[in-house]
Amino acid sequence: MCYNVEFKPKSVDKWGTACTVKVPEATIPNLTPNEIYSFRVVAINEKGKSEPKELGLPVTAKDVAIEPSVNLLFNTYTVKAGEDLTVEVPVRGRPKPVVSWKKDALPLKQTSSVTILNSVTASKILIKEAGREHVGKYEITLANTGGTVSADIGIIVLDKPGPPKAFKVDAVTSDSITVSWSPPDYDGGCSISSYIVEKRDTNSQEWQLVASNVARNAFKAGRLTHRAEDTVVVKSGETLKINADLAGRPAPVVSWTKDGKEIELRARIQIISTETSTSVIIKDCIRRDSGQYTLTLQNIAGTVTMPVKCVILDKPGPCAGPLQTTGLTAEKCNLSWGPPQEAGGAEITHYVVEKRETSRLAWTLVKGDLLKTYLQVTGLLKGNEYIFRVLAVNKHGLGEALQCDTVKITDPFTVPLAPFSVEVTEVTGDSMTLTWSKPVTDGGSPISGYVVERLEKTSTRWIRVNREPVVECTTVARKLRKGLEYDFRVYAENAAGLSPPSPARNESGKYSITLENPSGSKTITYTVKVMDTPGAPQALAVQEVGRGSVTLTWEPPINDGGARIHHYIVERREASRRTWQQSGGKCTKQILKIQNLLEGVPYFFRVSAENQHGLGEALELTDPTIATAEPSSPKRMDILDTTDTSVALGWLKPEHDGGSRIQCYVVEVRAKGTDKWMVVGNTKNLTFSVEKLNKGDEYDFRVKAKNESGLSQPKETLASVLVKEPHIEPAADLSEIINHVCVCVCVSLCSRLLHENAMLSLAVTSF
Repeated sequence: MCYNVEFKPKSVDKWGTACTVKVPEATIPNLTPNEIYSFRVVAINEKGKSEPKELGLPVTAKDVAIEPSVNLLFNTYTVKAGEDLTVEVPVRGRPKPVVSWKKDALPLKQTSSVTILNSVTASKILIKEAGREHVGKYEITLANTGGTVSADIGIIVLDKPGPPKAFKVDAVTSDSITVSWSPPDYDGGCSISSYIVEKRDTNSQEWQLVASNVARNAFKAGRLTHRAEDTVVVKSGETLKINADLAGRPAPVVSWTKDGKEIELRARIQIISTETSTSVIIKDCIRRDSGQYTLTLQNIAGTVTMPVKCVILDKPGPCAGPLQTTGLTAEKCNLSWGPPQEAGGAEITHYVVEKRETSRLAWTLVKGDLLKTYLQVTGLLKGNEYIFRVLAVNKHGLGEALQCDTVKITDPFTVPLAPFSVEVTEVTGDSMTLTWSKPVTDGGSPISGYVVERLEKTSTRWIRVNREPVVECTTVARKLRKGLEYDFRVYAENAAGLSPPSPARNESGKYSITLENPSGSKTITYTVKVMDTPGAPQALAVQEVGRGSVTLTWEPPINDGGARIHHYIVERREASRRTWQQSGGKCTKQILKIQNLLEGVPYFFRVSAENQHGLGEALELTDPTIATAEPSSPKRMDILDTTDTSVALGWLKPEHDGGSRIQCYVVEVRAKGTDKWMVVGNTKNLTFSVEKLNKGDEYDFRVKAKNESGLSQPKETLASVLVKEPHIEPAADLSEIINHVCVCVCVSLCSRLLHENAMLSLAVTSF
């Protein structure tokens, strides 16, 4: 029993079969949109077909529009800071509605911590490690041909509150200060219960609790120290002036010190004293000018000292070094450092850690908001060399960098030393029993086994004796050919790899025999040579690179194996391949030009020496060489001089000229913060002065070498250069220097009068 479902468009008279089904229902696909159809059904059994039953009315093929709807599971979501949150909203609508999200009336952008997932029945927001930036009002909007609908969802992240705002001093007396503030912008998802008020003297770094349960936005701090130390705060680049009035009979002797040391007079540092006053003037203040300045007055009646603390507001200095690297493995390492000694007159807010590979010039951000003075850096590439640096940040900007030495990312262990004392203890017609001694050190990783190789005296090819590593320090070499002489060598293996082979020529050298009796002694010296294949050549280097060619040079091996070196075998391989190819045949000199290389392809090269006993060990270049006609990049880009409108640059010649003479050098400049490089000139010299720069701006510079084939890769300055006139100490007459003070901050001191105003720093936190 089955059913035939037939259909007929309104414009057609002939019925067609849509489908055949065994159940009394069917879905008719592939209809023309907005076309009017008639439908009928015919029942079929073993006897035949029934009369058709037609649907009463024609039907138009079109979607039924259903207005979108949102079914919120919750109106508000709460999550602890640092935890993950999933917001799921079931949706309906036909056709499928278009879903859009907003946060605080702005389109919600997907980031590394926010992901939006849409399906037919729901829309989800996935928040990873929720923080304050995720707090707000989220709006979901659904739209289709049936209409548009929106719904709001609130997300609250439970965290510590933000800092109070508008902190100010309202009133000051001789022993108290009244302060006030405004509530923080972010309350951490809960109402503020109270505030904590702390204080510290300006000559101390330690904060002391004043009150811990302040409920209002104002507080009076009492019992403060009368006549606290004078403090002068000056911005970097401004002029500091400390004045003091003098009195005493006879006239006192005046001396100024900074941090306990006598102040050295320089072009920008002056001490001016008269019978009634003295002053210290420091122009163009820098961070190092911060410290305690002490005026000492002395005569026969006594001595008086007046301290003044000076704080220079600036970016922080370098962090306290060295930048230590510990816990080194094949993919991570630990960095640690100390806070900067010069904080720039402001609290250090965080640290920025960066890294770069030694083969690159660009620094990559590792962590940009670090609050601690240590960090574990992960995701490093085994075998690569890295340089790390850390910069402290305060409210005035990014400080100077503390940089570490080059760090090679390897396992904390190395390959073991070579086994030694390899001996043959037993010989048969087709086998030899070998023994040897363990390496002196295992490289920090236990030795997993030993690999034994043999060499027939008439051959140059070493053949492995054991398929699997030998655990003990003995093995039997079988299937040897009767009457032949064999050499054996042994490697030790640990987690880092194979050791060097056991030494085969330790017996070479001078031997002395001494005969002695009561009548005297006699010494005879013999020279013993162990005849073997030569050692590896020395000092393999690339002398010249040209279009499709590389010229190599090297030195003879230290050990010639007791026989004259006949020739050298030079081999090459592409960096992407493992097989070596011989180049240039048998070379009798210690130089070879290898030609017919593919331009732009990196090659590795190695060279082996050969004597009458066979081919020796190979010496391989550690870095690949590219046979290109363009020169290599210039070396060592330096800043020679700066003025308020120009920068003088200098560099060294490229290591390779590409096989043709260097025609000129092209100098380019880029303003800091932009991506566009501009050519400012070319020169045949190794120096160039870039003119018409904007005073006070920072620039990056780079230089390219040019020959007849084209330009080299650029060599950039390591850091941006600030365009300003350098400070040069005058050579002779100081009276001709014009004293021009832009901003003066003066503090008057008097040895006979105590100030009534105390100076105190306060801080407010909330919880």
